[in-house]
Amino acid sequence: MRRSWLAVVSLTVFTMVAGILPSTHTHAETWALMPGERGTSVVEVQANLKRLGYYNGPIDGIYTWQTYWAVRDFQNKFGLPIDGLAGAQTLNMLHSALRANFGTTSTQIQGGTPSPTPMTSPPPTHIVPTNTVAQTAPAPSSTAALTPPSAGTNVTIPSSGVNGISANDIQMMSQVVYGEARGQPFIGQVAVAAVMMNRLHSSLFPHSIPAILYQPGAFTAVSNGQASLGTDPEATAAVLDAIHGYDPTHGALYYWNPATATSPWVWSQPIMLRIGNHVFAK
Repeated sequence: MRRSWLAVVSLTVFTMVAGILPSTHTHAETWALMPGERGTSVVEVQANLKRLGYYNGPIDGIYTWQTYWAVRDFQNKFGLPIDGLAGAQTLNMLHSALRANFGTTSTQIQGGTPSPTPMTSPPPTHIVPTNTVAQTAPAPSSTAALTPPSAGTNVTIPSSGVNGISANDIQMMSQVVYGEARGQPFIGQVAVAAVMMNRLHSSLFPHSIPAILYQPGAFTAVSNGQASLGTDPEATAAVLDAIHGYDPTHGALYYWNPATATSPWVWSQPIMLRIGNHVFAK
């Protein structure tokens, strides 16, 4: 009887302790390097991305937003979920790309820069080539699975701008996207920003961001004052994604809400696709 009672007590204590201890399995599944992280793991990620041609910043062991965008470009090129975080799946693919292209899974650091190791043979067809010729990653595909920033993340706009777009212009774009598409799926916000970028590169529209945004009647949020409400991290991230080349619209120049649009001209345009509450056309 005494032995049975001890067994019950032991089992109860074990269960209580097991419930208190954290689950290392769950932690391992969700762990990832993210903006703000520091250390040798970040150094390795930066060095490996630089060697593959996706990162042009300093190898300082600080997971900056420049590192974040380099990771996103790499994830997009290799068909990974695009979140800008260096988790297990991204790190494994990074090592695979290095192995295929250079015969190694890591980059030796010498004096703060990756040691040069020229490619001696072309990579296998199932591995995307490095970006060693171009200093920036190639334009991402338009069908990438875009992921919004995590709740509470503060998305900052580089003071020097991005890809030739000034910080002020990015701020304006972010406010218009917020006014036009807040509450829409993140990919829908990227799509609105992508239309702005497509217009910038089209001969049919003005050749500056302010002129495009403030063209009479071009954006409802500008006309009705919604663009003056400010912005949020999601809208800013959407604009930065579009500037980096993400285009879920496949080159659309126009969009509208079919539930509210009344312009006969708008409805004369062939609809390409629908994202959220908007339809898109060239």
